[in-house]
Amino acid sequence: MNRAPRIPERWRVAGRVLAALGIASAVTVSGLPGIETDTATAAPRAVSARIKPGAQRCDKKNLGRTEPSTPANSGFPNDPTGSNFSTWQGNPKNFNYDLPGKAYDGVKAPTAANRTKALSKVPGDTEKNYKAWQKAADKSGDPEDRRFEIYARYFNNNEGLSFDHWFEHRYIRNQINNHKGSSFERQLVRDFRLVGPDWLCEVTVELIDAQGNVVDTRRYDAYNQRSKEFNEFKSNSELTNKQLGKDRKVARLMPDHKFRFTGAKPFSETQRKKVDNFNRYVNRLRPGRTNQVRGNQRIYNPVPRTKPIRGYSDYQRWFAPGCQGGQGTMRLAAASTCGTRGSLNDRINGSGKTLSEARKIQADARRLDSRGTLPRGGPGGVDFTTLELRYVGGLGKGKGMQYSMRADQMPDPDENPGFGGEARMQLSSDALFTWLALTPEKFWVNLNPDEPDRVMEAKFGTTDAGRVLLESDLEMKHDFSEALNPDKHAGARRYWDTAPRQNGMPCFPGVRMWIEPKPAQVREQDGGIYILDAPLKVSTQWLDVEWQAPGSTECKGLTDAQKHAIEASVRTNVMPLVEERVNNDPDYADLRAVYTARVAAEYIRQQDAKSPTDFHKIIDSNDVSAWPLRAPNENWTREDVHKRYMDSIKKGIEWFELEYGGKVYNQGVGGVDFSKQPKRNISRTRFNVEHRTLDTTTKTSLVSDDVSYRDTDTLFLGGGKVAAGEGEDPKPTPTPTPTPTKPGPEPSGPGDHASAPAPDPTGPGGNTQPPANRPDPDGGLADTGSDTPIGMISGIAAAVVAAGAALVWWTRRRRQGATG
Repeated sequence: MNRAPRIPERWRVAGRVLAALGIASAVTVSGLPGIETDTATAAPRAVSARIKPGAQRCDKKNLGRTEPSTPANSGFPNDPTGSNFSTWQGNPKNFNYDLPGKAYDGVKAPTAANRTKALSKVPGDTEKNYKAWQKAADKSGDPEDRRFEIYARYFNNNEGLSFDHWFEHRYIRNQINNHKGSSFERQLVRDFRLVGPDWLCEVTVELIDAQGNVVDTRRYDAYNQRSKEFNEFKSNSELTNKQLGKDRKVARLMPDHKFRFTGAKPFSETQRKKVDNFNRYVNRLRPGRTNQVRGNQRIYNPVPRTKPIRGYSDYQRWFAPGCQGGQGTMRLAAASTCGTRGSLNDRINGSGKTLSEARKIQADARRLDSRGTLPRGGPGGVDFTTLELRYVGGLGKGKGMQYSMRADQMPDPDENPGFGGEARMQLSSDALFTWLALTPEKFWVNLNPDEPDRVMEAKFGTTDAGRVLLESDLEMKHDFSEALNPDKHAGARRYWDTAPRQNGMPCFPGVRMWIEPKPAQVREQDGGIYILDAPLKVSTQWLDVEWQAPGSTECKGLTDAQKHAIEASVRTNVMPLVEERVNNDPDYADLRAVYTARVAAEYIRQQDAKSPTDFHKIIDSNDVSAWPLRAPNENWTREDVHKRYMDSIKKGIEWFELEYGGKVYNQGVGGVDFSKQPKRNISRTRFNVEHRTLDTTTKTSLVSDDVSYRDTDTLFLGGGKVAAGEGEDPKPTPTPTPTPTKPGPEPSGPGDHASAPAPDPTGPGGNTQPPANRPDPDGGLADTGSDTPIGMISGIAAAVVAAGAALVWWTRRRRQGATG
C-alpha cells in the first residue's frame, strides 16, 4: 500500500545518502622523468661510443646456422602512413620458453635441519656450495637434489628475504629474464628473418670518456650493420627510463645510427609517449631527418614450459572438484593430490593481498626486469575486481575442469597496481561449488518488512554467494532511492510529474523490485562453454505491503489502472539507471562474478547429467560446509542486513524536496532471484564473426600469463587440472636445442596458435539437441532467450513467488505556510 507520512522539520534538509561515490583523477604527463636525459648520471661524461667486438650473428646464435646473405625482406616493417609506429594486423602468435624452476613452487621454506644439509657440500663458501648442489642435481636428475640446490642458492642470497619472496621474485624471476627474453629474441629472428651477415645479436655499445675509459655500456638485442639500426626487444612492450637515458647518449655520440623498439604487446599510452619523445630528441639532433626512432608492435603470447612434479609443485583448490570432497564429507582434500595449476593461479600468487604489498612487489619486480619480460603492467597489471569466469571445459571423470577468466588491465599499474586476486578467485570458485551443491530453488534473497524471518534460505545464508546476493539487494535499494531524486535525474522528475496524486501529493511507487538474469549469450564448442555476455536486469511490479512507518498516511484507493501506470512509469523512467549500475558499477562487481559462476555451474550440471564428471557427488548434495563465509565476512549474518534495511527505511536514505504542495518524500524496493538461469546459444557463424579469435585466446590463456583479447585491454587468464600422467616423472625437463629452420614467409591465421593446447575434444559439448528434437547444426544449448526466462535444465523449480518482496515507499508530510 502507498503511505503518505509527514516529514518533521528537522528532516527537511537532505539527510544521509547511502550511496557509494567514486572519485577519479587523471594525471597528464607532458614530458619524461629527468632520468631519461643524457645528463642524468654523475659519472664522467662520455665523449665517444663504439660497438664492443665479439657479438654473434643472430642466425648462428639463435638458429644454430649461418645464412650466406641477408634476405631482401629481412627486418621489421615501417608504417606505410609515415608514422614512427608500425602495428601488426594479424592474429597473435605464441612463443615457448623453458621454466623448469617453476616445478618447485610447492617447496616449503627450509627447516633448521634443511639448512644444515643444504650448507654441507662446501662449508664456509655459499657460492661454491650451491654450485656443488647444482652439479649433483644435474647428474642425478633427482628432484630432492634440486630442492637442496634451491635451498643452497637461497642461503647464498644476502638480502634477508623470506624464502617464498626470494623464490618467486629472485629465483624464478631470473629464470624468466634469461629464458623468456632469449626465446622472444629467437622468435623474432625467425619471424622477421634477422639472418645473414648484416644481423648481430646482443650487441654492446661502450661509452668512452676523454681518457679512453669505458664509463658506461648499453646492450641491444639486435643490430643491423648495414642500416646501422639498434633494436631493443621487449616482450611486455615496456621501456625503462634508465635504458632510454643511455639511448640518448648513444644517439648523441653515434649520429648515423637509428633505433627501433619491438614489443610483443600493444604499447601503452605512456610507452608510446616515451618513444615519441625520444624520437623528437633525436630528430632535433639531426635536422632534416625524421623517424630516427621507431616502435614496432607484433602481438605474441609467452608460453612457459614447466613439467610439474608431485610433491614439489604447487596446486590450488580453486575450481578443483577433487579437492572439495563429496556428499556428507565436505572436508578439503590436500591440493597437492587434486588441485589446479595455471597462468591465473601464478598471477594471483605473485600479486599482493593489499595495495601496499602490491606496490612493494611491483617496485621490486621492475627493478630486476632488465629485459622487459614481466607481463604487461608487472605483477599488479590485473584489475582483479573485474575478474569473472568466462570459460569452463575439459570436463569428464578424472579430468577436473579447465577454466579461463576475464579481467581488465589496471589503467595505471605503476601508481596503483592491482591486488586482492586471491579473495576474488576464492569467491568465484566458492560460488561455483555453492551453485552446484544447493538445489536451484534456494537461490533467492528477500528483504521485505513484512517477512523478517524469510530473508534467505538457511544454508544459502552461510555462503559468500548468498551474502553477495543479499548485500546487492540492499545496495540496489539505496541506488533506487537515489535514482528517484528529481534534482539529480531527469527520469525521476518525469516520474513525479506524471504520478497519480491525492490531495496534490504524488503517490509513491509501492513496487517490488528484484534482480534476475537476462538470457546469457554463450557458445558451446571445443568441449566447453564460452560465456560471452551475462547481463542482469532489474524487474518491477506493484506490491502492497502491510508494514508502515509510524505516523504515516496512505495514498488510498488506487485503481488497478493507476497501479499499473505507476509500475510502467518506474520501469521507463527509473529502472534504466538502476539496471545500468547493476551491470557496470564496481559496487556490483561481486554480484556479476558470482553470476557468471552460476552460468558455468548450470553447464556443468547439464554435462554431468549426460555422463558423470568429477562434480557428480557435489551436485545437489545440499552440503555447503566446504565453502563457508570467509574472512573478513566470517561473522556476517542475514539478520544484520535485514536490520540495516529496516533502519534505512525508518531513517531514510535519500532526501529531496518536491514542488507538489510543499511536501518532502522518501524511498523503496526488493530482492535477487537466481533460481533460473536462461541462456541463448549463439550460432558458430555469429561466434566467429562477433568474437573472432576468442576461442584461441581462451585456449592460450590456459598456459600463458599474458594473453589479451586481440589488442585490447581485456585479459584472459586460466588454468586447470594437470593433464593425466603429467607430474609423475621426477626427471626435470631438459632444455631443448633450437631446431635449425630456414626462414620463410610470416605465418598468419590459425597456425599462429599451434603451441596452445586445446581443451579436451573428447569432452561433452557441441551435440546437445534443442527442444522438440529440432536439429541444431551448430550444436550447443537450447535457445532460451525468449521474453519468458526458461532454466537451462528442465526441472529447475520456479522462483519463489514472494522472493524479493518490496519495501513500501512512504512519505512524511509537513505543513508549510499557506499549504495548510
